[in-house]
Amino acid sequence: MVDVVGVGANSVDYVYRLPQFPQPDSPSAKLRIADHLVTCGGQTATALCTCAAMGLRTAYLGTFGHDPNGERIRGELAGRGVDVAHASIRDAVNPFAVILLDERGERVVLWHRGSGLALRPGELDAPLVRSARLLHVDDVDEDAAIEAARIARDAGLPVTSDIEHVTARTEELVAAVTVPILAERVPEALTGERDVERALRKLRKVRSQVRLKPDATYAEGLVSVTLGPRGAMLLAGDRLLHEPAHEVSVIDTTGAGDIFRGAFIVALLRGDSPEQILRFANAAAALSCTRIGAIASVPTVEDTMSLTRL
Repeated sequence: MVDVVGVGANSVDYVYRLPQFPQPDSPSAKLRIADHLVTCGGQTATALCTCAAMGLRTAYLGTFGHDPNGERIRGELAGRGVDVAHASIRDAVNPFAVILLDERGERVVLWHRGSGLALRPGELDAPLVRSARLLHVDDVDEDAAIEAARIARDAGLPVTSDIEHVTARTEELVAAVTVPILAERVPEALTGERDVERALRKLRKVRSQVRLKPDATYAEGLVSVTLGPRGAMLLAGDRLLHEPAHEVSVIDTTGAGDIFRGAFIVALLRGDSPEQILRFANAAAALSCTRIGAIASVPTVEDTMSLTRL
């Protein structure tokens, strides 16, 4: 049995540390690279590695390229305990990103993913999805994510999400999952509400209600949004919870939102209260910002729990 199945993105990241971000027609138009490395990431891949590092059994449903970067990310996931046997390998270049970091740890991400890597709904391993305790999807291949969520919901399973941008299918994707976890700009873009609380409440009204397995660990009515340096919010029933960001020495914010979602899933499946779920996920995201890379910055359960007790 698998605890978490993830449908979505993976990436090989080329990270460059700079003294500042470049600006055309200025002294910073040409900068010396302070440091650089190649590391692994991607929304769903990083979330699954977080779950695996914290003791859950995970499996990845996605696509890899048939190139050295595809081999690198497959090896990284497998080495961290993520089952990649159900993923597809395509005759294409694996997704990759160029990430620029300034001295404050802020980032600019330039990414590439060829259309030949799109995961189609008919390629989903439905029995694997149904065998899990929870499904996690992102918004990279929306058709596949929506279909996977439908399969999971029909089986009575909770479905979490990583939604970073808004398209014509985003409302359908939000309605398909049971625990939407959204990037900061998404609630306003979907609802027109600048106030985060009003936006979250409006989103919850349009979501379909689902009936889950009697033994499913799931808190009805959860909708969450990550707020970067302002922490995160969680609407739990009628209660709005806000967890401020921890004060840490930020080196790299890459992957923090993905790690938030992975830790959120861990706390959700172990039956934590909404307050505990938000606190744990927020702490894990904060710790990840003290290290370079996405998957490379995944914290342990012990370190995360220690930060929540500070």
